[in-house]
Amino acid sequence: QPQLVESGGGLVQPGGSLRLSCAVSRFPLDWFVIGYFRQAPGKEREGVSCISGTDGTTYYSDRVKGRFTISKDNANSTIYLQMNSLQLEDTALYRCTAVRKQYTSVQAMCSMALGDYWGQGTQVTVSS
Repeated sequence: QPQLVESGGGLVQPGGSLRLSCAVSRFPLDWFVIGYFRQAPGKEREGVSCISGTDGTTYYSDRVKGRFTISKDNANSTIYLQMNSLQLEDTALYRCTAVRKQYTSVQAMCSMALGDYWGQGTQVTVSS
């Protein structure tokens, strides 16, 4: 199974920005669809954004569209989630996840919020 190591979370004021990173190892990045999911206490898990490790196709939740940007660096086998204009509702534990590309699509993985392999998670807290 792939290893996913996350970083970049923290405390930020409303309107601020953070960049999350997910480093994928043991297997090639282009074998997978990679996504960021989030979950706040008492709420359902949400697929925030997903990206194909091959052609770079992306998906964004309506709640983050226009504010977040997901990207990939195949040479460094890393996924980035740039989060701008952060709002209180963005507060959650964010986890990077992966699914072998033959078993899913960018749209399906994120809209259903289903992952097979998981990073350790990173906390994002937006507070004034």
